[in-house]
Amino acid sequence: MTTTIDDLKPCLEAAQSFRSVAQAALTERLATRRIDEDQRAAHGFAWIATSVAALEATLEWAQANNGANPLDNRVARIAFAETIGQLAGGLPMGQNELLRPSDLGIGAAGRSLEDACEALLNEDQAPTRAALAQALAQGHWPTESFHDAELDSIRDQFRRFTDAEIIPNAHAWHLANDLIPDETVQHMADLGTFGVCIPEEFGGLGLNKLVMCLVTEELSRGWIGAGSLGTRSEIAGELIVLGGTDEQKTHWLPKIASGEVLPTAVFTEPDTGSDLGSLQTRARRDANGEWVIDGAKNWITHAARSDLMTLLARTLPNEKAYGGLSMLLVPKPRGTEDAPFPAEGMSGSEIEVLGYRGMREYALQFDGMRAPADALLGGEEGQGFKQLMRTFEGARIQTAARAVGVARRGLELGLDYAINRKQFGKAILHFPRVSDKIAASLVDFVTARELSYAAARAKDSGKRCDIEAGMAKLLGARAAWSNADASLQIHGGNGYALEYEISRVLCDARILNIFEGAAEIQAQVIAKGLIGGRN
Repeated sequence: MTTTIDDLKPCLEAAQSFRSVAQAALTERLATRRIDEDQRAAHGFAWIATSVAALEATLEWAQANNGANPLDNRVARIAFAETIGQLAGGLPMGQNELLRPSDLGIGAAGRSLEDACEALLNEDQAPTRAALAQALAQGHWPTESFHDAELDSIRDQFRRFTDAEIIPNAHAWHLANDLIPDETVQHMADLGTFGVCIPEEFGGLGLNKLVMCLVTEELSRGWIGAGSLGTRSEIAGELIVLGGTDEQKTHWLPKIASGEVLPTAVFTEPDTGSDLGSLQTRARRDANGEWVIDGAKNWITHAARSDLMTLLARTLPNEKAYGGLSMLLVPKPRGTEDAPFPAEGMSGSEIEVLGYRGMREYALQFDGMRAPADALLGGEEGQGFKQLMRTFEGARIQTAARAVGVARRGLELGLDYAINRKQFGKAILHFPRVSDKIAASLVDFVTARELSYAAARAKDSGKRCDIEAGMAKLLGARAAWSNADASLQIHGGNGYALEYEISRVLCDARILNIFEGAAEIQAQVIAKGLIGGRN
């Protein structure tokens, strides 16, 4: 008997119960040890919580569509069967790391979960996977409508733009390590890409994070560089909206929203990584009240062609760790190919990377670079870390959306190749090991998408959502990588050739598990938030 949507509800309840048992077990373990001493258990619990949250989001999506699209039921069924099987038997935390219930001392709970979902776990999903792959081959996809005409229209608009201007050109831009052309950037600006969440009074669209998600997803489907171009505007805009003075808002926000000013985020330093409390770049006032900046930054995206740096620096040297950090809004002249860093007191060198191109990565040096007296965000020193933390939720949700777009493109490329590649007299899509990869990629794409939307809705509700944002990024990054990897496998040897787009998508997907907080950092945030409170 085939499992229905209603049949999945008891399985979700069983998974939620398993999550509760895991949380209690971890809480008990951490009563006598620090979380850093028990990372495997803590991060494993984070993956459990993320997986159950993905099931919740997926079931809510399937129920909202009222069975109008039969593919929705099939996607949900496979998502539940695979995820519950992993929860009970072995949940991937990485390519070579599996969490088993026994690692948390809850083997009995794992067996209870299997018993509660026995019918689903014993059901042969092979016909369902084959049916999903065949449906995609015929142009049928699971429901993606928001059941909101405005949101669906925005998606359609950005999908048309991506299909027309990004996908036909992105691979050539990648291979040449070109910047996204100015003309394309202007077209993105005309669509409102850089001002989605900036209030209308400052020239933005005044829309919410859910819209930001779907815009980012569609652009990233074409190329992660296009989807990521708006990330710096999103971060800068939110920093200024939440922490800027009235004058800073009036001056900068309209220029960011219009695309006249392209910002770059200048936070990371050599050897610090996620340890922002150890930042060493200094900024001091001179006799005229202007800021003088000295130090080094690393992995700074789009640094040359940007016009504004949101720069985190230590302005209170006697304050330890985060307390001495301030955020500066530092204007700079836009660089060119011949002179990438024309500003006095600033220099940089490009970091050559596998993927994530179109904006370029740089190591920067500051040697007495000057910034105006009113560059201090909000006019108050020592608030930089707090100001930055308030943007991390939105930035990580947007990164999850970038991952969803990459996951979809990996699926699209694999599907197209499987339809058109003939072996032994038929399209390779008809071989189960190929169609299984297509079906699994579809399921991973949908679950990651729905979890990212759930995080965006949580943010839009006004609640703190660092946990939801971390979960969305954690799952989205895994889906992007697994979909790209599966697609390249479908391509076989051709996928390893630079001329094929999937070679780029694989390289692009890999960064998603690292930037905006590595997967291990996301798991740490989730575990701490759920076990130790949100403080």
